[in-house]
Amino acid sequence: MRRYLGLSLVACLAYSLVAPLLSIAMTELPSTLAVFLSNSVMFVTVGLVLRYRGLSVRPYLRHPRTPYIVAMGVLLTIGLLTYYRALALGPVSVVVPIYGLFIVVSSLVGIVAFEETVTARKVAAIGLSVLAIALMSV
Repeated sequence: MRRYLGLSLVACLAYSLVAPLLSIAMTELPSTLAVFLSNSVMFVTVGLVLRYRGLSVRPYLRHPRTPYIVAMGVLLTIGLLTYYRALALGPVSVVVPIYGLFIVVSSLVGIVAFEETVTARKVAAIGLSVLAIALMSV
């Protein structure tokens, strides 16, 4: 199996438990606090991984691609704050599928912005994804 497929599967399985755990935690904790605490754990863990791998952040602070990472960080912050709040207010079975539309939107951006190949199968998959999310969210 290609390494990225295995990593994708681990990411999927790990991330699949995030929404249910958040839903439980946010019955008594504010969503903003949940974002802060969960991302603090992530920040420390990633810092330890960087240290273990001997990678330094400093050389990349002035890299020409760093502004893209900063913009992504802003969007990730907005996405997480609103996602956690939505999970605090609504059912996991509705919020997660709607949030999952990011897969469709990202695919469309890839097609438009990066001129990725459009096939009938991709168009069908995007359409069926939207249909599946719509059916799951009602």
